[in-house]
Amino acid sequence: QSFKLLGFLDVQNIPCSRESVLYGSLGSLVMGLGHFLATSRVRRSCDVAVGGFICTMLGYWFYCRYNLAQQRIRQRMLQEGMKNRILFEGTYLDPERKQTGSERSDS
Repeated sequence: QSFKLLGFLDVQNIPCSRESVLYGSLGSLVMGLGHFLATSRVRRSCDVAVGGFICTMLGYWFYCRYNLAQQRIRQRMLQEGMKNRILFEGTYLDPERKQTGSERSDS
């Protein structure tokens, strides 16, 4: 069963959302507790905790999505290369095939 944050954000099915929420809550705890230990101001520490949650969550969200997009591009390039390898294997367009002197003069 999926977990919906705020009633609409499906944390389980959206890539990077689970990790973003987890790192955001950890950042919130660290920043809020650190501010409280430094200043002993409860209300201000809660404000810092909420800001820390938002900043950490958004920061990790963009970082994770950027890496996911790069990974998908690399996968696409690898699939295209494998398709071309299968397509050109054994032909004169195969880059690994050794060309003889008569084949070089033809092309």
